[in-house]
Amino acid sequence: MRLFWDRLSIYLPILLMSLFAMATFWLVRSTPAVIEATAGKPLKHEADYFLRNFSIKAFDVQGKLKSEVVGREARHYPDTDTLEIEQVNMRTFGENGLPTVATARRAISDATGDDVQLFGNVQVSRQLPAGTSAKSREPVEYRSEYLHVKSDAGKVMTHLPVVISQGEDRFSGNAMTYDDHASVIELTGQVRSVLTPRKAP
Repeated sequence: MRLFWDRLSIYLPILLMSLFAMATFWLVRSTPAVIEATAGKPLKHEADYFLRNFSIKAFDVQGKLKSEVVGREARHYPDTDTLEIEQVNMRTFGENGLPTVATARRAISDATGDDVQLFGNVQVSRQLPAGTSAKSREPVEYRSEYLHVKSDAGKVMTHLPVVISQGEDRFSGNAMTYDDHASVIELTGQVRSVLTPRKAP
């Protein structure tokens, strides 16, 4: 149990924050600049531009794909300077080339990509590097109906039930908070765990 929890705390939350920060940063940077409002005229909560059936990719200096954001529709709201994305699918690749994939029905991001909220059937999957056993190479998966990522503060939170799993190992709780500065994951409410024995090599 301790080994599984250690692997989980090391890989998943940090990669979640880097995934959302990178993906939304590139999306916001790649979309049109906000038009300055007329002085003294209050802004309405109305979208000033749309993207439909879009895909935005970011590459490193060697030309390798680093991240990609795919969505059915994105809307920018100038009064809050936020970007809302429907049916979002985000991928990012680490230095080892292994992907982290996140999907949700809807996402809301601030202009910097530091504050991102995911709503509806949130699923995150991270492929881990090869370890000492086949089991340790199984992807870590996260499922919830809501996820709030504050990458500037090093926080990943949800107030709704969450399930974190790797293969047949599973942790669940009614809420979760991750503090990157303290490297601590806290599950609260009805916390349950299922750990399967490891097979001898």
